Amino acid sequence: MSNAGTCYYSVLGIRKQASASEIRDGYRKQALKWHPDRWSRNPKVAGEAAKRFQQIQEAYSVLSDKGKRSIYDAGLLGLLTDDDDEGFLNFMQELVTMMQNVRSQC
Repeated sequence: MSNAGTCYYSVLGIRKQASASEIRDGYRKQALKWHPDRWSRNPKVAGEAAKRFQQIQEAYSVLSDKGKRSIYDAGLLGLLTDDDDEGFLNFMQELVTMMQNVRSQC
């Protein structure tokens, strides 16, 4: 889940086992539906649309990146920040892979 407690898979309207093309299709569908320009004439909905569009962008940026997605699925995404370098991301991916291997051996 994201920092706000929203499931990224739900935000894009996809299942957890979605392929890269399903993630992209879910993103496109939701982005077209909630793009702020589409709702600019309705001020009551415009704020909500902008918020949802931002969530859609965030969800896609995580789920479309294999490394970030595996970290998200492991529940460790909150440990990363935008300032983290590639080395730390690689370390986190390695950690997740090791955790998955241990789980499969049990």
